[in-house]
Amino acid sequence: MKLGAYVQAKVIWLLVFVLLYWFYCIFWGIKGTRLTKTATDFFQAGRKIPIWVFILAATATSFSGWTFMGHPGLLYLNGFQYAYASFYAIGIPFTGTMFLKRQWMLGKRFSYVTPGDMFSDYFKSDLIRILTVIIAMFYTIPYIAVQLRASGLLFKILSDDLFPFEAGILMIALVVLIFVALGGVKAIVYVDTMQFILLATGIIATGIITLYYVGGWKMLMKGIEKLAFNDQTRTPDGYSHYIAMPGIIQFVKQGKDALGGEWTGMMCLTYMFALMGIQAAPTYTMWAFSNKDPKPFAPQQVWASSCLIGFILIVFTAMQGLGGHFLGLDASMVKAGSNLDYTGLGMDIMLHPGKQDIIVPALINLLSESAPWAIGLLSVCALAAMQSTAAPYLSAAGGIITRDFYKHFINKTASHEIQILFGKLSIFLIIASSMTIAIYSSDALVLLGGLAVAYGFQMWPALIAVCYWPWLTRSGINAGLIAGILAVTLTESIGVDLLGIPFWGRWPLTMHSAGWGIFFNLGLALTVSLFTQNNEDLEHKMKFHNFLREHASVPEERKKFRPAGWILTIAWFVMAIGPGAIIGNNIFGDPNNSETWIFGMPSIWAWQIIWWAAGVAMMWMLAYYFKMSIIPKAEIKALVDDAPTALNN
Repeated sequence: MKLGAYVQAKVIWLLVFVLLYWFYCIFWGIKGTRLTKTATDFFQAGRKIPIWVFILAATATSFSGWTFMGHPGLLYLNGFQYAYASFYAIGIPFTGTMFLKRQWMLGKRFSYVTPGDMFSDYFKSDLIRILTVIIAMFYTIPYIAVQLRASGLLFKILSDDLFPFEAGILMIALVVLIFVALGGVKAIVYVDTMQFILLATGIIATGIITLYYVGGWKMLMKGIEKLAFNDQTRTPDGYSHYIAMPGIIQFVKQGKDALGGEWTGMMCLTYMFALMGIQAAPTYTMWAFSNKDPKPFAPQQVWASSCLIGFILIVFTAMQGLGGHFLGLDASMVKAGSNLDYTGLGMDIMLHPGKQDIIVPALINLLSESAPWAIGLLSVCALAAMQSTAAPYLSAAGGIITRDFYKHFINKTASHEIQILFGKLSIFLIIASSMTIAIYSSDALVLLGGLAVAYGFQMWPALIAVCYWPWLTRSGINAGLIAGILAVTLTESIGVDLLGIPFWGRWPLTMHSAGWGIFFNLGLALTVSLFTQNNEDLEHKMKFHNFLREHASVPEERKKFRPAGWILTIAWFVMAIGPGAIIGNNIFGDPNNSETWIFGMPSIWAWQIIWWAAGVAMMWMLAYYFKMSIIPKAEIKALVDDAPTALNN
């Protein structure tokens, strides 16, 4: 069989599997239409998402196309100093552990539909409702753009340019639009359960494929040793930037100016703050309100996300990112004596228009001759990863616009039919905006996603206020949110480029925009709240906090261990992904001498594996031992007569 026949077979299998998968999605869209009678059904699945469906669907939603394609790309580019980002498998559900159960309880008690309902009722303010809508849009549109952009790259590479980049974006956008607009959340959650299985399977399979073509574990370690030896980018301590963190912080104008790489301890920690914005974003609050009860929260946070996805990212994604250097994608390694040019790309990956974002399609392409059918299957895994986030966030954002803008400010008596119609129109406008960004943005997938979730993280002070601290005031939270949005924008390329600010660049002092945002956000919220205390407002807010204290407090017999629990949690963040992680550079061996590697791998990788296990234990402690995600013993009853925000009012 000639090479042309292999290419033809590959493209045929690609189309077969993708079309079958999309028919499956549209089937659930049509079925969801039959089950959707009210606006509550369309936007919240009637508040009856089953336990196992939420566990799988929520996990798939948290880890998306940029996890599947973008994350290995930046690992390829920056090595293990960036791999600390893999701890978002723990950081993302940590936010859920902090807030989801309490938000669900408030949503159940007071019949909230959107986060805007909850915040405006709690703070007695329409301004925070508007700010919540703005955050939702700033988060959702670029985040969906990440998924669409990844789709375009996938189709272009795997079809050998038969499908242009823009065609891939258009195809997935149309499919997502069709089944979301038809079936709403009911269609989304059942599609997402399959997408979780495909996402996890695809990452594992691509890692194994990479390891196989590299020549096994020993060859991978030898390759990493050679990669580090030949690396021209050195940290201040003289280590290869692929296998060492460049320091705690560097006082540079912007992150890219850092010596030995930009992923310092402070960068990794503040980037984790951004990723923690995924489950803090308004769109995820909609998911919390859509559950029948909080039973799935703990298993999703601890076992599905922290344990399973965490292990997959720490091990198999690392194989993809580092292994790509030894398969023909790195011209410097070829020159250094690596003759394993299996990808057929024909150039250094960084010379390709897609740069590091095409590493996963290139690795999947390794099977072009031996198993062309597997390319179709793995392509579906990648598409499932992309759609797993695009669809639910699209629907939730449509619901937020409908409820918090149209129904609240324009047509308070809108019928269910009108609300669903306006929601579908909003969904169309959102995905059209995301397509525009996907086509014209030049950012790396993960970094574009990082901008989106940095906005989502700015909801943390508002959530802390509603769930824990009644003395944070309306004025403080509103001022903090505005400051946070501005700080994120001004420390990202979008703000620097548009405003031409000469004093700093993107991520100054090697701190991610999420870190700058929360610094000004929480700082201003605390300061303004100090001077704007109001007894009448405090009495109103205590209605919510007294309810939470009665039903969501740590069990009395375990309260004495609570300080120790928070000390361990803070210690984990500092040591696992923060300034303390610098210890991992050489605690298990000299990065410049592979013979000293105690575990037969770079010290930094061993450090990450150990702290991943510690992170799973930490999440179990919070979610189960301190019952932060366990269902309340007493039944939560809705105050129907005191529910001005119920959707059908």
